[in-house]
Amino acid sequence: MKKQNRYDPMGGECGASLVEMALLLPLFAVILFAAIDFGRACYLAIEIQGAARAGAVYGSRSPTDTTGIQAVAEDDAPDVPNLTVGTPAYGCECSDGTNYSASCATTPSCSGKTEVYRVDVKVTGTYTPLLPWPGIPSTMNFSSTASMRSAGS
Repeated sequence: MKKQNRYDPMGGECGASLVEMALLLPLFAVILFAAIDFGRACYLAIEIQGAARAGAVYGSRSPTDTTGIQAVAEDDAPDVPNLTVGTPAYGCECSDGTNYSASCATTPSCSGKTEVYRVDVKVTGTYTPLLPWPGIPSTMNFSSTASMRSAGS
């Protein structure tokens, strides 16, 4: 039996692992960056949902304080790029969700039901991926709307 030479390019398997690693390392890097980008996008979406909810919770306590609602929502997500909080909508409705009246200008008729306040807060933000991915836009807008009800009159 002939002894195999370690440095014989035609007869040995030395360096095969190195070639395989050189071929797969770029694929692993792409998968890693894609996972990081996806995680960042999910984090941004969660931050926007939390900001909308924080504004709605504040609005359930002070429904007419639109400036305060917007400030609370903005403070809840300070690291979201291009965060915008729309003008909160405030109104009254019956406890079963019927007969909505914007800004409580007219009192809804709630036969046998209680009247409650409802505040709607919409928050949007912009996400920019780390790398330009094929088929993915260079910026994406995420938005979330939260509604909160509180005891009315």
